[in-house]
Amino acid sequence: MMKIIDGKETSLLVCEQVRLRAGALAKKGVEPCLAVIIVGDDPASRVYVNNKKKKCALVGIRSLEYALEEKTSQSELIGLIERLNKDESVDGILCQLPLPGHIDEKAVIEAIDPQKDVDCFCNVNIGKLWTGDAVFLPCTPAGIMKLLENYHIDASGKSCVIVGRSNIVGKPLAALMLKANATVTVCHSKTKNLAEICRSADILVSAVGKPRFITGDMVKENSVVIDVGINRLENGKLCGDVDFDSVSNKASYITPVPGGCGPMTIAVLMENTIKACEERHK
Repeated sequence: MMKIIDGKETSLLVCEQVRLRAGALAKKGVEPCLAVIIVGDDPASRVYVNNKKKKCALVGIRSLEYALEEKTSQSELIGLIERLNKDESVDGILCQLPLPGHIDEKAVIEAIDPQKDVDCFCNVNIGKLWTGDAVFLPCTPAGIMKLLENYHIDASGKSCVIVGRSNIVGKPLAALMLKANATVTVCHSKTKNLAEICRSADILVSAVGKPRFITGDMVKENSVVIDVGINRLENGKLCGDVDFDSVSNKASYITPVPGGCGPMTIAVLMENTIKACEERHK
């Protein structure tokens, strides 16, 4: 019988642990702090930033918002990041992506102090991830691993197929799956025989941003299907990369959209911010 992997429920468990850790820091006179930067007025980015601020308030993390105009220059943005790097009251820095076209995202990400890079995007932290020495884990991939753990799904020895090779999800998730002793295949737009490869997966993860891209005929019986995609249809409704109706008839476990991976991304961000604070106040 197919089971829904509930990201909302699992995220509450993670956030409760974060709240307890924040409370322990507060008893020592330490207040964890996350600085969030948003450039421009992209509606989706505004929703994400507001959700992160709300979650900070719930778990005992102070949040600072820096809302910059669309025309803000790259040098101005990096100047702000450099000031936040030096600010001893700030534990984590997050710059909401995407940025306006005139700003080099890579340069901005690399400007963030690795010890405050709670998104785990910079080269130093990604390098540590691949060598097994990570302090922070990338939010969405780590959230996926926590979902599997909470539902007692062991990746060891399993075939894991990841559809999508982005720096935010696909590549770092491959590193975490390898650490969990899965056999990993990463697929992308140039992959041949994609459906056949997907059917070999014990754990199938889709992160391509294409509505209902993964269909029932691409999925093995009793596999675990993780849908990272969040796509808005013409009617305004949200759907994932996975055609839920056809795939849920074959999967043993499946994440819904919304309510699957999304809540876990923010929960791990909170966890990373607490960890950054704890590391800085050892």
